[in-house]
Amino acid sequence: MALILSSPAFANNGEIARQHSCDGGDISPPLVWNGVPAEAKSLILIVDDPDAPDPAAPRMTWVHWVLYNLPPAATALAEGIASDELPPGTLEGQNDWKRVGYGGPCPPVGRHRYFHKLYALDTVLPDLKSPPKAQLEAEMQGHVIASAELIGTYQH
Repeated sequence: MALILSSPAFANNGEIARQHSCDGGDISPPLVWNGVPAEAKSLILIVDDPDAPDPAAPRMTWVHWVLYNLPPAATALAEGIASDELPPGTLEGQNDWKRVGYGGPCPPVGRHRYFHKLYALDTVLPDLKSPPKAQLEAEMQGHVIASAELIGTYQH
């Protein structure tokens, strides 16, 4: 069975609702998944935008949310989940606003794509003290046993 990531709030390649953006409440969308491999020891969620700042001329990938060491038994994240409501053991990484937690779509121009990426790892990572995405990706090298992706779009 493949690892599958979805959201009741938007379809794959569908539009992300205003309440999940900087134009609305800036709250995280609900996410659900299944098919976590039995040998998984932890999960990682990374949400980023490869279209920054302008989809016509992207220059960087903007990181919106980083979670790691989610327990493999977890199957969802509720809409607007707060740090203290995350599944036990879950640690947060730093987004590109230099803070932990969810930062919703806020594209300066055009329609951007937001990649929600879920990884199943064969290990539990050490506490990396709010790592940026690049550090987390380096730590997970060689440990990814499954992955899933959900893409949403947003434009002001």
